[in-house]
Amino acid sequence: MKNLPLSLQIWLVFAIIILCISILLSILLPWILRDFFTKEIYATIESAQVMMFDRFNDELTKEAWESGKIMERRPPQDIRTVNHFMVLKENQSIISPGFPTPLPPSEVFDSLIPDTDKKVKHPAFLPPAELLDKILQEIKDQTADSCRYSGQITDQKMFYVATEGEVLGKEVFLVSYMWDSYREDLVNTLFKKLATIMASVFILSWVPSLGLARYLTEPLVTLEKRVGKLTNRDWQEPIELQRKDEIGRLGTSVEKLRQQLILQDEAQQSFLQNISHELKTPVMVIQSYTQAIKDGIFPKGNLLNTLQVIEEESARLQKLINNLLYLTKLDYLATHKPTREIIDMDKLIKDVVERLRWHRKELDWSLKISQVKINGDIDQWRIVLENLLDNQIRYAHSRIDITLVQQKLDNKTSALLHIYNDGPNIEPAIIDMLFRKYNKGYKGESGLGLAIVNRIVSLHKGKIWCENEQVGVSFYVEIPCEP
Repeated sequence: MKNLPLSLQIWLVFAIIILCISILLSILLPWILRDFFTKEIYATIESAQVMMFDRFNDELTKEAWESGKIMERRPPQDIRTVNHFMVLKENQSIISPGFPTPLPPSEVFDSLIPDTDKKVKHPAFLPPAELLDKILQEIKDQTADSCRYSGQITDQKMFYVATEGEVLGKEVFLVSYMWDSYREDLVNTLFKKLATIMASVFILSWVPSLGLARYLTEPLVTLEKRVGKLTNRDWQEPIELQRKDEIGRLGTSVEKLRQQLILQDEAQQSFLQNISHELKTPVMVIQSYTQAIKDGIFPKGNLLNTLQVIEEESARLQKLINNLLYLTKLDYLATHKPTREIIDMDKLIKDVVERLRWHRKELDWSLKISQVKINGDIDQWRIVLENLLDNQIRYAHSRIDITLVQQKLDNKTSALLHIYNDGPNIEPAIIDMLFRKYNKGYKGESGLGLAIVNRIVSLHKGKIWCENEQVGVSFYVEIPCEP
């Protein structure tokens, strides 16, 4: 099914769910209804018995008992469904309409035999002989005041209640019963109505479920087409679904991806232009100076100075290539388990400063460094410090300040490195993109140094940002500390 269109999959799921519910209800409903009406039948029987005993206590006289007419008039409430007869506890004689006097069970059974010679006619309010024998045996063994029973004959079921009571000083069992034809009629009637309703719901639900499936899949189809355009580098048209559900959030994520792709494309185009220029310049200088030497010409006055220029341009070219290779290496490391060790960050900073400060001996360096340990790759952090300090040395007028402190925020300990130089402010147009690849500011080289810094800090779950001060620029690096 996963290869079908999504709208058809959703519709099929709805249809299968509704079908399963309908099948389950068709199985459970008859059982539930039968159980419910069975309880109702017993409740009706017991209610009729209470009315019968009340009637006996109010109306029964000795003459009525002796005449056998005690059960000729029945309560109008149960004349349609509930039948009654009484059994004397002392000898199990049966009293029922149609008997002029109480009869012992043997005579009752004889009366039930279809024989025209019998004087006693078939009693209309007695159950068949097969069930009557079972009822009398159950009454004989009954210990509770009232018990519920059921019996089966051919395809019919009978529910009856035997309740012990006293009439004119004689202990009797009042047996009241109903056939299940009433219950089955109710069950079948209700089930047919419910089945009709379920079938109607099942059929009518197909149309709205298909509409719902199309409604849900339409924005996904739109997203599919738009993502297809993105794969073809057609990302100028914005993605707006005007929804706030999961599909809307997916569309928002794709829109953010589109914007990132645009920025990435612009940055890449800028990088290609800048890096081609950066690579072309030293290559052209090396080629032109080499050709001049071959022709016996020394552009810098003598051979030594001319070779010095070639050497500097070669070093510049090598640095560019190394930075490009290192960025590729960092992208690779991001997908693999990194190597970590405990680093004394304060010692590493002092070591890097001592090696770099000679580039501009006139600068005033101020170090306020606390003892801080972090967990990371020492070679990568050395590159971070070298690139950051190289940037400070290039722009500072007269002063560089370095501060390293340990702080605790939200139950997490981190180190905050602050590097300040009193050089010119960074252009507002590029300060937010300073740490992205291929962006460089005034006096910048290739735009790769700070991108490498940002990548390493991110790999160590840290943060880096830059702020213009009233005079000068500050760089901040927040580094998670070793727990």
